[in-house]
Amino acid sequence: MKRVMLVLVICLAMGLVFGSTASAQKMIRIGEHQIVSHPALDDDSKGFAAALKEEGFVEGKNVTFNRQNAQGDQANCAIIARKFEDDKVDLIHAISTPNAQATAKISKTIPVVFSSVTDPVATGIVPRMGKTGTNITGVSDRWPIALQCQKYAELLPNVKNWGTIYNPGDVNVTFHIKEMKEAVEKMGGKLIEAHVATSAEVMQAAQSLVGRVQAIHISSDNTTVSAFESVVKVCNENKIPLFVGDTGSVPRGAIAAYGLDYFLIGYTAGKQAAQILKGANPGEVPAGMASGYSLWINLKAAQLQGAKIDKAMAEKSAAKLWDEQGNLVKGK
Repeated sequence: MKRVMLVLVICLAMGLVFGSTASAQKMIRIGEHQIVSHPALDDDSKGFAAALKEEGFVEGKNVTFNRQNAQGDQANCAIIARKFEDDKVDLIHAISTPNAQATAKISKTIPVVFSSVTDPVATGIVPRMGKTGTNITGVSDRWPIALQCQKYAELLPNVKNWGTIYNPGDVNVTFHIKEMKEAVEKMGGKLIEAHVATSAEVMQAAQSLVGRVQAIHISSDNTTVSAFESVVKVCNENKIPLFVGDTGSVPRGAIAAYGLDYFLIGYTAGKQAAQILKGANPGEVPAGMASGYSLWINLKAAQLQGAKIDKAMAEKSAAKLWDEQGNLVKGK
């Protein structure tokens, strides 16, 4: 009888050990979705995964990602968010405002980390920045629009008529456009708008600005940035200087950007996610603003678009600089 009891005790102990091991090796499931694919948002996703890896959450080892793309259709954001909710994933990473809004409406208990969202309070994603007291935290990418406009005006001081292209249905970008208009008018200029609903309309919108503007400034509009090469083509063919707010669009053909590194935005969000996966309450992990602005300049783009940029000034002020042949000569 004693032997039987001993065997039972050993088996029970082994079961506890194996059960504990299995629990420790449980795969964490993360649902990640973004409104559209373009370098800035893709860098956000990469930064998020990199931060998690640093914290011991390695994709393929103890973490699986279900990455979804809404393909620019805001209706798809709700479909994806509902799927993540039904699947009961362990955490949701929502990249961009439409995705974060849809997730906030649907998921009330699953931890959510947003990133690349301009104004998470005004858009109803969280009640406040800092400790939100909800299941949601994240990182805002609100840009210094007035400072961007000022820096671009310093590069081309004779430009008065600025153009921009954006989707008015994207709440995220309307804040930027309002600030851009105010900044341009304050400098004695005028902002001329061209509206789009889909990326297929971007080239036509760019063409509509030809002859009406002296330069184009593209803000945080995901619809336009996803078809950015169309804007570059029109600007190159018509000698219209092109400026942007996200640094990732500079090597794609913009003259300059004074903006954020979106890899670092995702990286910061990933650090927040790691805290949550280690047991922190999402509502106690402060939602914050991204930081670390830098100036990137592409002299080849300037040459193609007929803009004369002071090379000495560019070499001094740019954190990253491409020369007239398109070679990266400063920064890494």
